Amino acid sequence: MGFNLGFYFDIRSKKNPAWMINTGVIVKSPMGAHGIPVYSLNDENLDNTFAGGSVNREIRYFNVPILIKYQFKNNIYLKTGPQFGLLAKAFDEFIKEVDKDNVVYKKNIRDQIRVIDAGVALGAGYHMNVGNGLNITLQYYYGLVPVMKGDGPNVYNRSLYLTAGIPIGKGKAAQKRAEKEKELNKIILPEDEEPKKSN
Repeated sequence: MGFNLGFYFDIRSKKNPAWMINTGVIVKSPMGAHGIPVYSLNDENLDNTFAGGSVNREIRYFNVPILIKYQFKNNIYLKTGPQFGLLAKAFDEFIKEVDKDNVVYKKNIRDQIRVIDAGVALGAGYHMNVGNGLNITLQYYYGLVPVMKGDGPNVYNRSLYLTAGIPIGKGKAAQKRAEKEKELNKIILPEDEEPKKSN
């Protein structure tokens, strides 16, 4: 479980606006695992302290999905495509409960994690007709690159995202288009001439 924050772009096809490229950045997206068995820290005092405890592994990436998105007329959309991740930081958090308090030790494991992650994302969502169009998406990421370096057992990132997207540029763009159309449709009528007086 973790909180993600990022930004996205929908680049629409001019020929068919229902099709678009959905991309952006999920900033420092948390991945990892909980409940990893405690392993030796090569320090007798630390090993004794955390014996019988647990390890939570937290790996953070800058994730960039590059997805093909199709929006149906009922505002439901589907999207799929590759997602790439650039490692930001990684650490193991050793936890042991002692006298109803948690003793915690963080070990930096960045040098044990591959710098690049890559996989496939698949999502579905709904674009609301509220304001500029809040959208809610459920998206699954299936990693294809082993997380850890070395010859150990291969483990892969798997993530389920629930996102709320708030378009911030759509309203201004729509307003500019409306103003352009107004200018193009403006009809300039000649001024009425004063009627000529007859003698």
